[in-house]
Parts: sequence; structure tokens; C-alpha cells
Amino acid sequence: MKLDNKVMLITYPDSLGHNLKDLSLVMNKYFKDAVGGLHILPIFPSTGDRGFSPTCYDRVDPKFGDWEDVESLGEKYYIMLDFMINHLSKHSKYFEDYQQNKDQSKYKDLFLNWDKFWPEGRPTQKDVDLIYKRKDKAPYEEITFADGGYTKLWNTFGPEQIDLDIKSKVTQDFIKQSLINLTRHGVSLIRLDAFAYAVKKLDSNDFFVEPEIWQLLDQVKNDLKGTDATILPEIHEHYTMPFKVSKHGYFIYDFALPMVLLYSLYSGKTDQLAKWLKMSPMKQFTTLDTHDGIGVVDAKDILTDDQLDYTTNELYKVGANVSRKYSSAEYNNLDIYQINTTYYSALGNDDKKYFLARLLQIFAPGIPQIYYVGLLAGKNDLDLLERTKEGRNINRHYYELNEIEQEVQRPVVASLIKLLEFRNKEAAFDLDGSINIETPSDHEIVIERSNRDGSRKATAKVDLENLDYQVEVNGKKVNFEETVKA
Repeated sequence: MKLDNKVMLITYPDSLGHNLKDLSLVMNKYFKDAVGGLHILPIFPSTGDRGFSPTCYDRVDPKFGDWEDVESLGEKYYIMLDFMINHLSKHSKYFEDYQQNKDQSKYKDLFLNWDKFWPEGRPTQKDVDLIYKRKDKAPYEEITFADGGYTKLWNTFGPEQIDLDIKSKVTQDFIKQSLINLTRHGVSLIRLDAFAYAVKKLDSNDFFVEPEIWQLLDQVKNDLKGTDATILPEIHEHYTMPFKVSKHGYFIYDFALPMVLLYSLYSGKTDQLAKWLKMSPMKQFTTLDTHDGIGVVDAKDILTDDQLDYTTNELYKVGANVSRKYSSAEYNNLDIYQINTTYYSALGNDDKKYFLARLLQIFAPGIPQIYYVGLLAGKNDLDLLERTKEGRNINRHYYELNEIEQEVQRPVVASLIKLLEFRNKEAAFDLDGSINIETPSDHEIVIERSNRDGSRKATAKVDLENLDYQVEVNGKKVNFEETVKA
């Protein structure tokens, strides 16, 4: 199924039930009208990082199911899968062949060699300091060959994830074959995970390197020529970078909205939210929550430094069970610019504030994405967090089928489902339509969405001081309130 202008659910293959068959059951029973697309987080065999250290892209991990399960879901929902364009597992058959056969391996040029990258006498400390890093040391991993020799390979993320040399032919062939394989199974969206790290270049910071980054995206687009697949480059950084990607015609993520909305709901002020929504392109996916933490750096210069500090401090004060240590090295946090929490708990597990946040997301430019924990208004999972000492697991609860059956009956979840169904059916949210935003007072915002011919107009009036709202379509009020079902 092709990309459609309907709400996308983000979920692991084993988080709503135990596998893809359970996911299909849950979707069809509870969310078939509320959700139009599925971003299924990595389904491939993997050796770490909850699937983001894949060994290949031609197989589904048997514990999740098989390609038939993916194709079955793709008959009812448009599907997005991840392609980790920056790295591959060091336990993949490709890496193990290289480790065994060294320079005789046909995959020797698949991985980016640290020592060969640098001219003689480099890198200097200045070179290493320049690199945009995810850790406090030079980004390489020393590996040992079967004959006892060793070398260093680029390693941006965890020790399992070895960086690819995207300039080599063997890597370019691997990328193309892997992407084409995904499209053969009905995948309509391919998320390029960590793509801004993929290009390494001397005397650069090795992050979002121009113009080479555009050449890489053109290469991927050309690889997918003749298919129905759309590319979604993933980048967590200053909003000007995704805006550049947008100007090149690609869909982007709005990763700034989560912090901007928290600031607005904490402060009761709508000025920065209105400013951001007016800047935002329509060809984007909006988020409030993902499998990672809430990004702080994404909102820099949209919110002032003082406003970012205020929002962060307020989050730790009012967020239910949110502690600074959950985003620290004590809980295996790799990114100091993200805060680990569910969005519901970030708002103090407050049903009214949470629903308003989702309402504003629905009316924002673009296609809404909602994370599975957010769909069920999930609280921070402190048990999983403490059991694993992985900060991001606070927002990665595993739902059993009977638990889901209970959660969908909560009034806030029932109202949210009704809201998402409204978003999917209402023509006013046409991506080729128009949006008008006004702020009658410093605590009110009015957002009007119209379809291309103007025949449908949906208006949301939200008061962040009194925490109330009114939605109308062509002058007729729409109600989302639900009560617990008997």
C-alpha cells in the first residue's frame, strides 16, 4: 500500500503482543480506523540496540514472524521499515567474512577503515575534536582478524554497529540490494536511520556533510526508481538541517514539536507554538514521542535557551517519575540532548493536558505519528527501566494482549482513538490544502485547516490557561469525549 495521509503508528514488532501476528490482531481489533500506517521498528535479525544493529535485511527475525506477516499488514496499512544506512552489525555474515579472510574478503571495502581514512600523521587531537560524536572518545573500534592481526574501523554508535564505507562499490551494491528487497515485500516508506552520520570527509565534522549528503540521497532515490517507495531521512539536530532536506523535496520529521508543545502546556503561552507551526512545512511527519527520548537540541532557536531550560526543569518537576539520572550515563544514555520519558508522564499523567497535546499535533502541518506507548497513554515503566538500566526503556513497555484490552477502555485512550479516526476521515487535513494560525490572546491558539478547494474547514480553538478546546468542521461542533465502556 502506498503512503497515505493518515496517522502512522510507531511500534516494535513485539510490543503490542509478542510478534507480528499479534500486532495484526491488535490493529484490526482496536485501531483499524485510527491508524493508516505502521512504522514497524527493526524486524531484522540484530545483535543489539533493540534491533538497530542488523545483521541483514533479507530476513525477518523468526521470533517476530516472516515476510508474509509484513505483507499481510501491508494490505491494510502503509508500512515503513528502517534501513540503517550508516552501519551494520559486526556479527553479520559480511563482517565475519571480512574478519576471517581479511583483505581476501569480498566485503573488505564494505566497512570504513579508520586508519586508511586519515593521511599519514593524522588524526590529530584537533581532527578528533572536530568530529560530531555520540561518545567521549574517537569513534573507532579495534577489531582482531582470524590470523591475529588487527585494524581500526569507524564506529559511531555502539560497539556492535560498524560504520559502512558508502563510497565503495560493494557498499553501494549492498545498499541497493537491501532497499530493493524491502520494496518487494510491500514496504512503501523507508526510513534512513542515522543518515546524517553516513558521509565522512576529511576536515569536516562528519555530520550532514554537504554537498555529499545530497549525492547520497540522490543515489538512494535512484536505487528506488521504478518502485512506489518513499524515503524519510531521519535527523535529530537543529531544525535548519531538516528544513534543508525538505527543500530538496523529501518528507522530514518534526522533532521540535515535542519540546515546543511541552513549553506551551507548562507555561500556558501559545506564541512560540504559533511561530513554529507557521514555519513548518506540510510535507512532514509530526511526532510527540518515539522509541528514543524527547529531543532538546531539535528545538534550539525555536525556543530560546531560557525557554529550553525552563521546559527541561519543569519536565523534571511535573513529569511523573521523571528523574535527570534516567538520561545520564548511569542509565546507559548516549545522547545528552534527549530526555527519557513517556509523553503522558512528561505531562504529569494528566489526561486533559495529554489530550490537548494530541489535538494540537493533529492540527499541525503534516502527517501525525504516534508511538505505541503514546497511543495507550502509557506511564513511565520504572520496572523495565530499573531491570535493564537502559534509560530509553522507560518508554518501551511491553503490552500483553489482555493489558491492551483494558487500556483502550480508559477515557483518555478512547477519546484519543476517536480523535485519530477523525483525523483520518476528515478531508480538511489535505496536505495540499491550507493552514491558518491565530493567537487571540497569549494563552489561546486557533488553527484552521482547509482542503485544496476550500470545501472543508476544520478549526481547533485551544485555551492553554483554562485547558479547554472547541473543534468545528464547517461550523459544526465535533466532540471527542468518551466515558468508560460498560
